[in-house]
Amino acid sequence: MQKVFRIGTRDSQLAVWQATLVKDLLSQHGYAAELVYIKSEGDIDLQTPLYEIGVQGIFTRSLDIAMLEGRIDIAVHSMKDVPTQLPKGIVQAAVLKRASYKDLFVYKNDLDFLNDPSATAVIATSSIRRQAQWLHKFPNHTIENLRGNVNTRLRKVDESNWQGAIFAAAGLERIDLRPEKSIELDWMLPAPAQGAIMVVCKEEDAEAIKACANFHDEETATCTKAERDFLRALMGGCSMPISALAEVKDGALVFEGNILSVDGKDKVEVKRVVPLVAAANVGNEAANELLENGGQAIVEAIRNEGK
Repeated sequence: MQKVFRIGTRDSQLAVWQATLVKDLLSQHGYAAELVYIKSEGDIDLQTPLYEIGVQGIFTRSLDIAMLEGRIDIAVHSMKDVPTQLPKGIVQAAVLKRASYKDLFVYKNDLDFLNDPSATAVIATSSIRRQAQWLHKFPNHTIENLRGNVNTRLRKVDESNWQGAIFAAAGLERIDLRPEKSIELDWMLPAPAQGAIMVVCKEEDAEAIKACANFHDEETATCTKAERDFLRALMGGCSMPISALAEVKDGALVFEGNILSVDGKDKVEVKRVVPLVAAANVGNEAANELLENGGQAIVEAIRNEGK
């Protein structure tokens, strides 16, 4: 009798879409699978800003526990939510081809205020990274906390007096919820691994690992590894405004990264272009360069604020 892989997923529309994608990919390669729905702490507590909860893996821990307890065989995560250190006994089985890595600004009425340096506005996001980059560009604006799944956040924008809110493009586009009144923030560097999906299995589950290898995208894996290495080297979690993007262009890996103070006033950035064959350590190297050129002071200031 054929094994039916149990795919663990949160019950948000986006999480279910991502898990269903993996279920379909498994089916295309002759494997049977079913979805198992599991609540995460990040879905239950919608009031506390993510960076105040202070826990890495808030959206992944419940699935990790279910896997280690043998209730599921495969878990599907938005890769940017996955801690850079996976739990003992759990391994990355596949990284899917990346969708858009960009951030979107969903606005209420018009965008005139973005062209007026003296204008004030209220913008919503729960991301400390988005907050810092926005305030760096628009220091007169105020940031409000925005939590919940994609549908909840879009509804809150409609019901609020905010001028708009920031979302991940991939999340809205995957479930056909990108509003007409939205623009890509080409100037905003994304979270490490934004737009990518990671599939994980138990280290000992050779059958699941073999099945998932069929849809692993090596280019996306290379880019997201560099970004996550950068994040880990800076000891960054949800409480650090750290951004990174790696792209393959003409046989080279083009890497950009930055760190900002929470208020957006201070910013240190780094850029590296290396041959793809020599890109294995670019994330760590870029992090060390950034720390030496002023990043260390920002990291220490943020840690001291949190004490």
